[in-house]
Amino acid sequence: MYPTIKGKVAVVTGAGRKKGLGEAMAKRLVAEGAKVVLTDIGAPKGAHFSKEYIGTTEEMEEIVAEIRKGGGEAVGTICDVREESQIEAAVQKAVDSFGRLDIMVNNAGVGYIMKPMLEFSQDEWDAVLNVNLRGAFFGMKHAAKQMIRQGGGGRIISIASQAAKHAFPDLCAYVSSKHALVGLTRTAALEFGQHKITVNTICPNHVTTGLGATQNEYRAKTMGITVDELLKRRSATIPLGRVGLTSDIAATCAWLCSDEASYVTGQNLDISGGQEMH
Repeated sequence: MYPTIKGKVAVVTGAGRKKGLGEAMAKRLVAEGAKVVLTDIGAPKGAHFSKEYIGTTEEMEEIVAEIRKGGGEAVGTICDVREESQIEAAVQKAVDSFGRLDIMVNNAGVGYIMKPMLEFSQDEWDAVLNVNLRGAFFGMKHAAKQMIRQGGGGRIISIASQAAKHAFPDLCAYVSSKHALVGLTRTAALEFGQHKITVNTICPNHVTTGLGATQNEYRAKTMGITVDELLKRRSATIPLGRVGLTSDIAATCAWLCSDEASYVTGQNLDISGGQEMH
């Protein structure tokens, strides 16, 4: 447990899907005593944000209800991270609900648009980059503004990927967005350090969330094998012998939010069981 998280206020984007990284991180921060604002897009929007890939308002509110039932403090709010005004409103929601903002977790992401580069369209490219990179930029910017206004420093954490360090076929936009997020994180760490705001990314390898299951099905199909065989092969490439769990990422997030990590900034941490080591 990290007593220095108790009483802190966090915003976690992309936290409206059951069994997702956002839900796991939000619940772990609540378990550590934080108050949390969960956000998600809330409803389908266009061809690339259909119901099976997004966190609906209803599902997000179910997660909020579970947190409250367990004695935690949480609220949910709709936020399309592509829109700067909605990120700004999510930060204000934290201030209005709990009085301040100490932790920003940029978790919302698109990783389900998978196809060869020669088949990738402009609107597909924009859908990925606008969520994964532009959304994280808005999150960093407006979280830092609030943290600077109130004083006392803060924590900004973005969820990158093994794809921030390593290329994968059929994921040109996703890989590009996550590599760019590394550079954005390093720049923000340099600029915000004087305000005692740390900025880091977590770079997981494969985690079978709802998004992860979609990726599994696509990759297994392109390889001509079953999903079970894919997972066996993948585990064999990981020194610790298993794929990642949402709890692995949530634990890293909690540590980065604690005073134990107060001297860690500008880092892009591989949480991959040893599969990625740089």
